[in-house]
Amino acid sequence: MQFRIKAFAAALLGLACLSAAASECPQFSPNGREPVVVNSKMRAATQEICYSDFALLHSGITHGPLWSAEHLTAQGIDQAKNNTRTNRFFVEKRLPPGESAQLADYKRSGFDRGHMSPAGDRASKKGMAESFSLANIVPQDPSNNRRIWSRIEEAVRRLTEESGEAYVVTGPLFSGRQLQTIGESRVFVPSQLYKVVYLPQRQIAFAVVVENTPTSTYTMKTIRELEAMSGLAFPGIPDGLKDQRIGGLRGV
Repeated sequence: MQFRIKAFAAALLGLACLSAAASECPQFSPNGREPVVVNSKMRAATQEICYSDFALLHSGITHGPLWSAEHLTAQGIDQAKNNTRTNRFFVEKRLPPGESAQLADYKRSGFDRGHMSPAGDRASKKGMAESFSLANIVPQDPSNNRRIWSRIEEAVRRLTEESGEAYVVTGPLFSGRQLQTIGESRVFVPSQLYKVVYLPQRQIAFAVVVENTPTSTYTMKTIRELEAMSGLAFPGIPDGLKDQRIGGLRGV
């Protein structure tokens, strides 16, 4: 396992372009073009999982998602306000043995079970229940999860209501050669978290990056900058918007 951790960390330092495979659940990405892992070593032991209102790419090495994608609408956000949070985390049975995180990995770890596609975005009871799959979860600093990250999620919901719809991709970033893990499964702890937002009706696209620490600050990035940091590409976002930079998020 130690070799796999080192190999994965090393993979983050060098990119190798790959062609995009056909999406299994294109409805959550603009023009049906989901995020692409362009780092060949990061693609090892990955599996796409489609849920009722979001999709993700799970890594059997990090034991969590590399990205989690949603197509949000103003109507769906309005419906989500009255949806009851379940808090019933569960192990994803669709993953091969040994690739999923386990509930015990998070026990006394000092980290929250941080949603990538948020529970607060879920418009249906089924979607709410599915969002608690550990395939959609990463170890997140508790203060970060409950404060700055929660405010960012709420800001994206406000933008969706104002703009009519939004395509959102959320995931972890792993930087540095000494990556922390938790539990017997050795679930990778992200060094940072990112959120990519594309508002097609307003032709706006941007990324937000937050350190996975008890921080109260965040950094705005262009899509191009986030692609370089993450080893991912976002082909559904128009190329002409990838160098666009906005000042910040209202209310965060």
